[in-house]
Amino acid sequence: MSRREDYELKTERLLQPILEKRNFDLIDVEYVKEGNTWYLRAFIDKEGGITINDCEAVAREMNPVLDELDYIDGPYTFEVSSPGLGRPLKKEKDYIRNMGKEIEVRTYRPIQHEKEFHGRLAAYDGKTVTIVTQEDVELAFNKSDIALIREALDF
Repeated sequence: MSRREDYELKTERLLQPILEKRNFDLIDVEYVKEGNTWYLRAFIDKEGGITINDCEAVAREMNPVLDELDYIDGPYTFEVSSPGLGRPLKKEKDYIRNMGKEIEVRTYRPIQHEKEFHGRLAAYDGKTVTIVTQEDVELAFNKSDIALIREALDF
């Protein structure tokens, strides 16, 4: 396990009880370098959406835990954020939450001369994703062939 993965996993474990008591979902944790600064980011959500006050409350509770345990080498900035519109589906619970909803799939290589597909998420088993298009065509994709999968944005 890489240092980055270790930091993300420890942070997920520490955040979980904080989020559970508020009925928030942990969408993702990432430890990334942007420019000269390292960031530890937690993306959270809840039914009806996350507010800035929700993010602030989680950050206020988590900051002392991070300071006390001090498991990340070097300086970094901790941020708590909403996952935002168009976030990718990454974890099994993302697929479960989006079952029956319109999603967008982009593949690495063309499939039947196309790389972008839209449809209703019909099935997910960890290895394959199945959507049903507006034309009622069922399409199954190997997860390894998917470059991006996210809830379709409808403006």
